[in-house]
Amino acid sequence: MNKRIFIGILFSSFLAAQVTTAGKFELPLNFNAQKMTAASDTSQPGLLSNVISEIRLQGDSSWVWLGTGRGLSRIKDSLTVETFFTSSELTSGSSTGGFFPEGGVSAIAIKGDTMFAAFARTINDFPTGMGVVFTTNSTLDDPAWIYYEQPIDITDADTITVPFGGIGFFNALPVTVPQFNVSYDASIGGGYVWITSWAGGLRRLKISDGSWERVPVPKDDQLVLTTCADSSYEEVDGENILKNFYLNPRDPIDGGNHNHKAFSVLAYNDTVWVGTANGVNRGIMGNQGCIDWEHYAFPFENLTGNFVVSITRQNWNGQRIIWAATMNADDPTEQRGVSYTLNDGATWNTALIGERVYNVFAHDSLVFAASERGLWKSEDGQNWALFKPAKNITPLEGDETLSSEVFSVVLDSRAYYNNGPVLWIGTGDGLARSSDLHGSNWQIYRADYDPEKIYAYPNPFSPNSHNVLDGDGYVRFHLGDVASYVVELDVYNFAMENVYSTSLDRQNSKTGAIKWNGKDSNGRLVDNGVYFIKLKYSQNIDAGPSNHWVKLIVVK
Repeated sequence: MNKRIFIGILFSSFLAAQVTTAGKFELPLNFNAQKMTAASDTSQPGLLSNVISEIRLQGDSSWVWLGTGRGLSRIKDSLTVETFFTSSELTSGSSTGGFFPEGGVSAIAIKGDTMFAAFARTINDFPTGMGVVFTTNSTLDDPAWIYYEQPIDITDADTITVPFGGIGFFNALPVTVPQFNVSYDASIGGGYVWITSWAGGLRRLKISDGSWERVPVPKDDQLVLTTCADSSYEEVDGENILKNFYLNPRDPIDGGNHNHKAFSVLAYNDTVWVGTANGVNRGIMGNQGCIDWEHYAFPFENLTGNFVVSITRQNWNGQRIIWAATMNADDPTEQRGVSYTLNDGATWNTALIGERVYNVFAHDSLVFAASERGLWKSEDGQNWALFKPAKNITPLEGDETLSSEVFSVVLDSRAYYNNGPVLWIGTGDGLARSSDLHGSNWQIYRADYDPEKIYAYPNPFSPNSHNVLDGDGYVRFHLGDVASYVVELDVYNFAMENVYSTSLDRQNSKTGAIKWNGKDSNGRLVDNGVYFIKLKYSQNIDAGPSNHWVKLIVVK
């Protein structure tokens, strides 16, 4: 697949907002308002987007940070959600004043009190890096954030000579624009924040002085790249230049290297793992920051494929296991799935062959994979169980995520939860939390327009693309206050002919959300047009059922 087309698909799958503005409705403002408290001067209550691509835990506190399609959000007490305001007037290298770059969040990294987040938007159909923020006191209620523009090389030259590792220089193609330069992943380790980008490759922010540095990784045909040995350099015009090396993220047909397009990173101690469009790279840092690399790629190594979109570490029974979400790149024999190594890359194993995996998370003996078909769980790496889509089966609170896809997953074992660990998942239709590691009942967090109003969303609604669950797309109906158990739903076309009717019992755990899949009574998708939805229920226990009307536009 053409790499540019693929990146556009990958980026949009994470950042496209689910809720569509229509008619008098504006952007979503509140989430479960009965649980919300007033936010600060730099944030507002609730989620602004139902697309949750990143979930990160803040130390031993109750805080959960969320990367969403419309900004950075935080849960402070397992119930109260706030989303931070954005600004288009941030100055690179300066304090943000508590504001954040515009766009969706493409990466979050947390280690201790240090936190990093990257932002991106689609501008003129191009995924574009909108910059990053960094703080060393993220445990405070109002951390002091520093903003940096998306890292680029400011030069008019065709080739630049880049200092690296306190030992020498290397030659590179300058990356001078933020287009196709999105920070897809970040990790903190070894005194640096490491970020990955398609055009920008691997870069790192030195925490001690705030300086940025490009990092060389092996070319496609290199099994190793040694940058810590004097013998790896030759003197050119008085400078020690890395021999036979040119960092170039263009496609090979243009003289570039897929291994210089970086997508995932994991850093700890003196070790850095980097996933690219040409496999996995394991680096060991030297005293001054130089790195010696080993490069693992299909078909020479037993990876499912060379496109590596996620890397994580599992520590269990004294053993370190490195997991990677690996996809097919150029070779037609590559496959989707996960790849893992029990011996730091010497040999590789595979699992979930054929599954499109977005993220992997490991805790003790458990491994979770967030994928296109849902959430997977394993205790041995080979036998996997697929969760059903998240659903709240509590009577009168029934709800569900109308999406088979799960983008992110975290197991939260912090002491804050007295009854044991909880599981968090991010989907295209909200955030969900379960105190049962089998996922039998979920609490769902979602953006709402107005909790007191009755409406349909998304509106306009496309049953071919919105809220696709088990092959069907759904429109959800928000009812406001509901006292009765039973909700009667009738759908009429523009001529006021009834095309579908049903009765939904909110006490029945199978009911889930109040929804419609865009099909008539014969199971056929209705035609494009305007439809009128009649919802009959009681809003007060002292009153009988009454009719509530919603206008819906269907566009396939």
